[in-house]
Amino acid sequence: MLSGLTKFILGFFLAIAVLVGGGAALALYFMNRTGVPPAKPVFSNDSPSVKAQAPKATEPGKGKSALTPKTQAQSSPSSTSTPTASPKATPSPKPLPAGAYRGRVSWAEGLSLRSQPNQESEKIGGVGFNQKIIILSESDDKAWQKIRLEGSEQEGWVKAGNTEKVNEQ
Repeated sequence: MLSGLTKFILGFFLAIAVLVGGGAALALYFMNRTGVPPAKPVFSNDSPSVKAQAPKATEPGKGKSALTPKTQAQSSPSSTSTPTASPKATPSPKPLPAGAYRGRVSWAEGLSLRSQPNQESEKIGGVGFNQKIIILSESDDKAWQKIRLEGSEQEGWVKAGNTEKVNEQ
């Protein structure tokens, strides 16, 4: 009789332990799955450097040839001249203002561009991760930097410490 009672109690506690352990493992699995941030979306108006860093999506039919067995590529033997692109002069970058230097955004989520050097001022735009910028000046307390987006005339303030200087070549 005592042997049957101990087997029942031991089996009961073992079943509870298996249920609790399985529930904890399942909860950890789902918490870890929801804790992984999704890939950053790439939009059609992003700069080419951002598009190059984005993961490539596979599209159905991309790997197949456009020609079917019945279709033949035909070339015109009478036309021998091919247009050539003339080399274009690359514009030299504008000289930087005194005290300014080139940099890039080192904060992974990008930065908010503000109209004044404080947290309460209006957001006038944003700057993406690794985007090239020109750092024009710093605020008196060195907590903010006035920047200009490279390739545009948009200027604003960002928190200092989220950018890094780029060596000019």
